[in-house]
Amino acid sequence: MMDTALDKPTPKAPGWAWVVYCALVLIAITTLAPFVWMVLASFKPLAEVESTNPVPHVWRWVNYGDVFKQVPFLRYYVNSVFVAGWVTFLTVLTGAMAAFAFARLEWRGRDTCFKLYLATMMVPGVVTMIPNYSVMVHLHLLDSYTGLIVPASFSAFGTFLLRQFMLGIPRALDEAAKIDGASAWSVMWEVVMPLCKPGLVTLAIFTFLGNYGSFFWPLILIKTPELRTLPIGLMYFDSAYGSQTNLVMASSVMSVVAPLLVFVFAQKHIVRGIMLGAVKG
Repeated sequence: MMDTALDKPTPKAPGWAWVVYCALVLIAITTLAPFVWMVLASFKPLAEVESTNPVPHVWRWVNYGDVFKQVPFLRYYVNSVFVAGWVTFLTVLTGAMAAFAFARLEWRGRDTCFKLYLATMMVPGVVTMIPNYSVMVHLHLLDSYTGLIVPASFSAFGTFLLRQFMLGIPRALDEAAKIDGASAWSVMWEVVMPLCKPGLVTLAIFTFLGNYGSFFWPLILIKTPELRTLPIGLMYFDSAYGSQTNLVMASSVMSVVAPLLVFVFAQKHIVRGIMLGAVKG
């Protein structure tokens, strides 16, 4: 058979391809410019930080050592990782359990309850800040790791994301497991959860990156210097030691290493998780 005109692929205009590539390169340069400036400023003396020349005349490598001398940077770093790690674990756990209840269990008012649960995503966090603070006061959880972790350990977005994954899993697997004598708890942990691994990894990454840089809640909750997280600890460069922008930039470069590594090594899981979670089976 002879190929028809419809069978032939439409040739792409090479001129438009170069325009798209140039636009993408321009966007990439614009995105990377603040990060490059931060790295270069971290090696400058304080007098050169505000100069128009981005490259330092004198490379001051001791800026990174001075950060550890002036503030307990390592303590702040450990606090941020500790709090973000626990929030990530509890968010994934509670989100998975809630998603299983909404996706795989049959109970009266399930869909209505889920819609109300999703409606909480429309409420700004500032609105719930004062009620959460009041609850922490009554529970005597101010100025503690528990006060930082517990209020952030429940996510309507995480429940929604994992529910979408679970809806795409055939229910025949649940029925086969129940025929073999598995309980609902066993079905969740042994059948559904292993198949939701991309969604669990995606939610864990988003949660860790979001809580690692949390600022406002630790600011109003923590008073003890030993419990400060990185965003709060770095703020005291200006208050306690004057405005030392070069040290702020050096500490910012070190603080961004952890989330950058997490994103680089888990990028494929993020893309795969979002693509699979957007499709309902």
